[in-house]
Amino acid sequence: MTTQQAQVLACIDGAALTESVCDYAAWISEKTEAPLKLLHTINHHHETSIKSDFSGNIGLGAQEHLLEEITELEQQQSKLKLKQGKLVLQAATEHIEKKGIFPSSTQRHGDLIEAVIDLEQNIRVLVLGLRGQVHSDQENQIGAKLEAVIRSLHRPILIVNGSFKAPEHIMVAYDGSEAADKAVDMVATSPLYKGLTCHLVCVNNNEETAVKLLEKAKAKLLSAENIEVIATKLKGKANLELCAYQESNNIDLTVMGAFSHTRLHDMLLGSFTHKMLINTKKPLLLLR
Repeated sequence: MTTQQAQVLACIDGAALTESVCDYAAWISEKTEAPLKLLHTINHHHETSIKSDFSGNIGLGAQEHLLEEITELEQQQSKLKLKQGKLVLQAATEHIEKKGIFPSSTQRHGDLIEAVIDLEQNIRVLVLGLRGQVHSDQENQIGAKLEAVIRSLHRPILIVNGSFKAPEHIMVAYDGSEAADKAVDMVATSPLYKGLTCHLVCVNNNEETAVKLLEKAKAKLLSAENIEVIATKLKGKANLELCAYQESNNIDLTVMGAFSHTRLHDMLLGSFTHKMLINTKKPLLLLR
């Protein structure tokens, strides 16, 4: 029995960030020599809601006839969504093939969250855009399904929020948590980060604690081959300090743990991860 090689899975929907999602997924695929797969999902929730909202209000004499028309419209919309998805996958495939990478692709009916959970066992890294078609023009919003995907999946997730740039400087946001240790281990061992400059940044108002945390993580990174490490301790609000550091040091990619607080804490104060997603200008690679 052979084990399928873990894939880079790129979720695309034809929105503004689709090309960048493809570019970052292709970059990971090339650097790690992992196969690349494109995923497009077709959600029929909107059509079914139309039928349930209006069918009960149709007059008795016309009900059967109008329900037939509604069913026909649903079928037409379904076919159009299917065709649109195939065109999106075709365009994405052609774009990536120009880089010398030949991805596979799949189109699924149903919810994106269900699809990625179903495929989780064979995912090495999931790549998707910060915003889909619904929120494409709303800079203070994240995609409707993004938070649920992050919470549901136990695989690295790269959130793309702008044009592609091959990373040269990365930042690891380190706080000593299990997810942060996982991020350090990944950077130290993955071929994705070879030859890059890694900024190891700890935001902690207790300087002694910050020094201890940085020494521990820096030692692990320095054991890796061909990674330059710059360790920095900062004070203040973590999301503000990290975003400011990111801009002032030309960071191309930030690696960090995701949603480490409890759900209650998130509801009361708003999650650190959510704030980073909204405020950062460069891609985030999240680990749980």
